[in-house]
Amino acid sequence: TFTFLFRISKGKMAKSKVAGKDKAKALKAKQAVTKGKKATKTRKVRTSVHFRRPKTLSLPRTGLYPRKSAPKTNKLDQFAIMKYPLTTESAMKKIEENNTLVFLVDTRASKPQIKLAVKKLYDINVAKVNTLIRPDGLKKAYVRLA
Repeated sequence: TFTFLFRISKGKMAKSKVAGKDKAKALKAKQAVTKGKKATKTRKVRTSVHFRRPKTLSLPRTGLYPRKSAPKTNKLDQFAIMKYPLTTESAMKKIEENNTLVFLVDTRASKPQIKLAVKKLYDINVAKVNTLIRPDGLKKAYVRLA
C-alpha cells in the first residue's frame, strides 16, 4: 500500500510542475499581448507646428441604384423634325427657279439635323439649309438640293 501511495503522490507532483510551467508560459504570453512586443515606444519627432492629416485610402463611390431606369430616347428623329412642306406660291417659285424645297420644321431642330432628316426621308442630297423663325413662332427651312 505504501508504494501505491507513493506513486499517486509522485504523479501529483509531476502534474503540478507541468501545470506551473504552463501557467508561467501563459502569463508571459498575456503580458506580451497587453504590453506589446516593444516595451518602450519611440515618439515621432515633429518638425512642424501644423498637423497634416495622413492620406488614407479613398474608394470610388458605388451608387445605390441607377437614377434612370432606361436610357433617354431621341425625341427629335427625322419624323419629328420635318412637319410638312410649304406649298405656297413663293415656295413653288423657289422649287422651280432655285432648286430649293421649303419645309416647316420643329423649332428645336438645327441645320445639320434638318439636312440629315431630308436625306433620310426623301433620299436626296442636300447642298445647304437656310432657316428662319416666322412671326407665328414656327421654323421654316429652305433646303437647297445638290
